[in-house]
Amino acid sequence: MESKVILKKGKDQSLMRFHPWVFSGAVAKILGDPENGDIVRVMSSGSILLGKGHFQKGSIMVRMLVWDNSAIDTDLYISRISKALRLRQAAIPSIKEGMTDCYRLVHGEGDYLPGLIVDIYGRIAVMQTHSAGMYNCRKDIAEAIKEVFKDKIDAIYSKSTPIGSFKGDDDYLYIREGYTPQSQTEVRENGCRFLVDWEKGQKTGFFLDQRDNRNLVGRLSDGMKVLNLFCYTGGFSVYAMSGGAIGCDSVDSSQLAIDACKKNLELNGFTQNCECVCTDAIEYLKNVENGKYGLMIVDPPAFAKHLSAKQNALRAYKKLNAMAIEKVAKGGIVFTFSCSQVVDKTDFALAVFSAAAMAKRKVRIIHRLTQPADHPVNICHPEGEYLKGLVLYVE
Repeated sequence: MESKVILKKGKDQSLMRFHPWVFSGAVAKILGDPENGDIVRVMSSGSILLGKGHFQKGSIMVRMLVWDNSAIDTDLYISRISKALRLRQAAIPSIKEGMTDCYRLVHGEGDYLPGLIVDIYGRIAVMQTHSAGMYNCRKDIAEAIKEVFKDKIDAIYSKSTPIGSFKGDDDYLYIREGYTPQSQTEVRENGCRFLVDWEKGQKTGFFLDQRDNRNLVGRLSDGMKVLNLFCYTGGFSVYAMSGGAIGCDSVDSSQLAIDACKKNLELNGFTQNCECVCTDAIEYLKNVENGKYGLMIVDPPAFAKHLSAKQNALRAYKKLNAMAIEKVAKGGIVFTFSCSQVVDKTDFALAVFSAAAMAKRKVRIIHRLTQPADHPVNICHPEGEYLKGLVLYVE
């Protein structure tokens, strides 16, 4: 028997607008004794069924999956994943053209599957579960992926993310007969080649959310000496060189990332004028000669993962961007990003504005950047728009 979560009076309005989260502060009482990951019914204070979702103790108590009494089963996942795939095929032309075979198939709330991430790397699907409910359903989800992709998938790898009392195990949920599991594969993105390691790499192995922004870097790099800070596996570096950069220096504090960056540059034929440095990116930038680089990419990890860290994060963004603006060549370009969900695009723009003032240089915004089409934002869940970026022209 499914437990029930009864909301306080007047707290059903967000669900009536199809927001996918039920916060603990909106809950009046719980009927039954649900465990983390269980399916629960969400009821209004007047005992009207509002839908069903995955229960989890914490600030977000229920992640909604249906707004009626529909079953939450393999058929539901097949339907949602099929729709997600059609969106990608329609919205990303390079997939149809055969120039891209890596993309995000399921983006949590953006695809009406909160707590679930599925990335496609060629013939490999890598799943990350960010809730106990999705972790519990991982085998049903794997069956759904197999059904949707038929014979176009060799393996499905589950790379779970522990949250609170939820701790999952990494494992292969499916291996095609005759396929020998590998820890990495080669993929194509807009014609560029990359090695992706889903077992040892960050997230699912590659930052797919920067695809469009990498493409823009390529278009603006011709004739430029480029600096890629927090380079990870060198995505921006490969695009810069492909776009005609005269050289690119890539910096990251992780030796694993630097080794992967070197391999990716070599894979694309770039062995000259490309230096990969394992050191702290901020310390490296401090010692850069003014005017050495005509184009810089500043793409740090999330400085704030929780609201309590927001002000410290804004100070860090301001300091980092002030250094980049001060150091870039006259008439240079700075790509700067924030992936901190708690820092919205207005706050980030103000931090960069302050950075320009600190650097005492004339700066113009020439592009505002966000995440690509395979990271859709549910219009009822604006919190899903986490990636923001600015392209700055510095006189």
